[in-house]
Amino acid sequence: MTDEQHNPWTKLSSEDIYHNPWIKVREDRVLTPAGNEGIYGVVSMKNKAIGIIPIDDEGYTYLIGQYRYPLDEYSWEIPMGGGLVENDILESAKRELQEETGFTAAKWTNICRLHTSNSVTDEEGFVFLAQELTPGDTAFEETEVLQIKRLPFSEAVHMAMNNQITDAISVAGILKAALLLGVSLNRG
Repeated sequence: MTDEQHNPWTKLSSEDIYHNPWIKVREDRVLTPAGNEGIYGVVSMKNKAIGIIPIDDEGYTYLIGQYRYPLDEYSWEIPMGGGLVENDILESAKRELQEETGFTAAKWTNICRLHTSNSVTDEEGFVFLAQELTPGDTAFEETEVLQIKRLPFSEAVHMAMNNQITDAISVAGILKAALLLGVSLNRG
């Protein structure tokens, strides 16, 4: 490990401030890299973030539309949800795809690992490409009022490129899938 890669922070103490079934918030008293005392708030997630890009045999994908309470706005996203940290991420992806779209998939490819907002949270996300789809029934959770939109995958790429999709996991996953599948990032 080089000098630039070592941890320049010193944790003096740590206190859990809040928790619920999804998150834990802690406040650490620290010495900053400059040697000054300060605090650092960290949001720890109890789930892995799991996103899925389903692609059917005709090259169409499926986006989920829903109102996002923290943003106070409607959002178009790839199917996604959480999987308990101790659970297998592929099994969580399969469950989320079925719950939100009704689909099962015969072919799965893990295309992306990411951190959603690494200055305040330890959340780790994964994006899967799901292909060879078989339709079935959805199983929305009680907190979900979802719309499902079928569209050409190239249109989802256009939406990500033009800020019509702003969810970080969706944008990262769609753009990476576009590169892997050879889909142009430019419309036209």
